[in-house]
Amino acid sequence: MWNVLLSFSGLVALIQLVFLPFFPESPPYLLLQKEDKPGCLKAMKQLWGEGNYLTEFDDIMKEKAITKGTKIMNVLEMLKESSVYPQLGTMLLILLSLQLCGMKIFQTANLQESIIPYVSLGVAISELVSLIFCSSIIDRFGRRILLWGGYLLMALILMLLEISLLLSDQFLWMRYCSVILIFLFIIAYGLGP
Repeated sequence: MWNVLLSFSGLVALIQLVFLPFFPESPPYLLLQKEDKPGCLKAMKQLWGEGNYLTEFDDIMKEKAITKGTKIMNVLEMLKESSVYPQLGTMLLILLSLQLCGMKIFQTANLQESIIPYVSLGVAISELVSLIFCSSIIDRFGRRILLWGGYLLMALILMLLEISLLLSDQFLWMRYCSVILIFLFIIAYGLGP
């Protein structure tokens, strides 16, 4: 029944994809990144209803003043910073544990048992690559576009994955398409949601 579970997560992603355009951008994002004060106040009113949000607005402005002199680091600069090593270690531990996930899907795709651990390792590497890539593009495109695009890609990939798994007994090459689609799903997830 794993395919029902897989379809359920695709349904949830599709529902989120449909409703995402109706939500406003994050007020801190609008103020700190885009410097859109009227848009920030409008987003606050949309999210929290009518009211006086000067306190929250002032808090965001204080955060902006504090971070104004702070240099935004790229991924390589961040990796040189020793203060992030505990968090980085935790993240790598989680990513490496993902190589045990997906074994059932790979067995259903009728892959050889000897190949499955390497494919699972590829899944973990795909997630690591997508996380690094996402951290470098999130400021350029914004969270909304990445979320919307990520959910759209995930829904499309899940449909193609279901088709490829159904056809894997008839066409041997579809087994490898399933593996590629799983890699693409993880990258789409890492880039958006």
